[in-house]
Amino acid sequence: MSDTHTSESSGDVFDLSQFHGVFYEEAGENLTNMEALLLDTDESNADDESLNAIFRCAHSIKGGAATFGFQDVADLTHVMETLLDRLRRRELAITSGMIDTLLESGDVLKHLLASRQSGTDAGIDCTELVARIGAFAHGTVATAPVAAPTAVALTEAPAPASAIPAAAPTEPGERVLEIAIGPLDQPRFADNVVELFSEIPGLGTIEPTDDGKPDAAQTRHFRVVSTVTDSDLLDLFSFHVSREQVSIREAGAPGAVSGAASDVTQAADQTFGLFEDLPEPVAADVHAPDAVVAAAPKAQAPRAADRAAPASANLESSTIRVPTEKVDQLINLVGEMVITQAMLAQTGRGLDAVVHQAMATALTDLERNTRLLQEAVMAIRMIPMTAVFNRFPRMLRDLSGRLGKKLELHTIGEDTELDKGLIEKITDPLTHLVRNSADHGIEMPADRIAAGKPEHGTVTLAAAHQGGSIVIEVRDDGRGLNRGKLLAKARERGLSVSDSMTDTEVYGLIFAPGFSTAAEVTDVSGRGVGMDVVKRNITSLGGSVEIDSVEGQGMRVSVRLPLTLAIMDGMSVGVADETYIVPLASVVESIHMTASDVKSVGGTGRVVEVRNEYLPLIRLDELFDVPRSVEHNGGIMIVVEAEGGRIALLVDDLIGQHQVVVKNLEANYRKVPGVSGATILGDGRVALILDVSWLIRRVRH
Repeated sequence: MSDTHTSESSGDVFDLSQFHGVFYEEAGENLTNMEALLLDTDESNADDESLNAIFRCAHSIKGGAATFGFQDVADLTHVMETLLDRLRRRELAITSGMIDTLLESGDVLKHLLASRQSGTDAGIDCTELVARIGAFAHGTVATAPVAAPTAVALTEAPAPASAIPAAAPTEPGERVLEIAIGPLDQPRFADNVVELFSEIPGLGTIEPTDDGKPDAAQTRHFRVVSTVTDSDLLDLFSFHVSREQVSIREAGAPGAVSGAASDVTQAADQTFGLFEDLPEPVAADVHAPDAVVAAAPKAQAPRAADRAAPASANLESSTIRVPTEKVDQLINLVGEMVITQAMLAQTGRGLDAVVHQAMATALTDLERNTRLLQEAVMAIRMIPMTAVFNRFPRMLRDLSGRLGKKLELHTIGEDTELDKGLIEKITDPLTHLVRNSADHGIEMPADRIAAGKPEHGTVTLAAAHQGGSIVIEVRDDGRGLNRGKLLAKARERGLSVSDSMTDTEVYGLIFAPGFSTAAEVTDVSGRGVGMDVVKRNITSLGGSVEIDSVEGQGMRVSVRLPLTLAIMDGMSVGVADETYIVPLASVVESIHMTASDVKSVGGTGRVVEVRNEYLPLIRLDELFDVPRSVEHNGGIMIVVEAEGGRIALLVDDLIGQHQVVVKNLEANYRKVPGVSGATILGDGRVALILDVSWLIRRVRH
């Protein structure tokens, strides 16, 4: 890596700032992976591969931070790496305190990296945290050492031959080594290696044997006393010099272990990781954490950096990082293309299909290809719900300690995809719902046992596609909602309620602003702030929320959202000379009707009977004050539903069903009641998209 620091020999300094963006993204991914692995770690039987993977995460962040000069990040990850190294070597047994401290360290690293990225001062003093981690690493905090495993876990490809010492001992013991580093363009890189021994506790000692000067071949020579294996020394040195520039041998021994790929005489395997189709030395199930090398009790464990290399190579070859702004721009352009295609199709309908057969065929192909292109581009913005669900294991772990409850999280449908814009906006509402389940829903362990339940309460997050929507559920097996308690609290607050209200209507009271049945206010919830925000935020996304509960058994909150806010399936309807779009996901059915089918209620309201059910009727011409040249009493009734309710819309014509590009009306004009957006039709006119949820709420109130 010496060539990444500078190119002073050519007179120009190499600018590393251009790589900062990639480092921040990769560091964020490593922190997310590390947190997930720590949360899954079984303290009584920690998995070797998990410990190795956690170490690699910290190791990667430290390497990048050191390269870019982020000293605060490098110092913290350095002590983390020391602790994790002892854990993966089974020199220490992992404890709950260690996991908590490492999780806390991950949080601090996120703040440090965020401050670096924004160019602000994080204002975080890591002295106490670093000392605490160091105490764990050096065994000054009560931890029990464990015996080294008798077999070596092998879940990934073996290390390249160049990294395997010919005679490296497998038992820890102090060794005297002769190390040569060179040839070097910049001799100071060897000094960086020397600094490692003063920075890393337990690494050993190093002293020059060349009076501090390189020989004629620009090579530095050192004497090292250490218990660290040759492969790990090569790993450490490679942060400052390339592996090919390092030669290691036992003092007095004739041969040397080199990082150079050409030094094949010291290796048992000469594939160097380049020939993937050659037989592996040992076959093992890569999915089985307990896979062992039974026939090789003296086998050297694969070096961490080399084991990570195949996965990294596959990742880089199959993915590409693209800024979100570019994806948004691409989606906008495809949206404009859809509108242009609709205009061409409108024009083509006026042509003679026989005379202009070639044109008609081309327009049909254009329509098909435009739709395929549109679907492909929209898929780029689709992100699995894992991106949201992954934050909740840590949250429940923290809440479990603060509330004194035993909580478990189950997730279903993590691979269900949702538009990135919605993913970002749904996170906060789901966080409120999960916290509400943990605080209000799940009982204390003693209460659960008394009720015949397991002491561990379960919160379940589930996601699934239903038609053109996604349904996200937050379920718990707690105490559920008490109908009588909700009604009493509502009357106490002066709300208009009655005992004849349905369960759904009663449960919906918890969405009233400031409504809370918590006996006491805690730092988790109970202030009556949250559930009304949840519903408002979900409604603003064109979604709906419903509650189902069984007292004593649990509660379920279902959130229904459109898959994307950029393009939607809609039904075009005509009202006089105007065209409106009804979201297809809200349409139940359409029925021809006459004026005699309409019944008046209270002098101003109207209802219509549909299969023994009376539905409120809204005339769109009256709602939007559409002028008419003649009175129109008949027409078509469209039954729509949202937020658990149904209404009927009276329109003149059904024009057709098609996909529409949603334009934000509020950003381009102003907020219009009953309208969620607008689109451009094939003839160039603007059509308003109806907000069905708003229409239903209007009827209710």
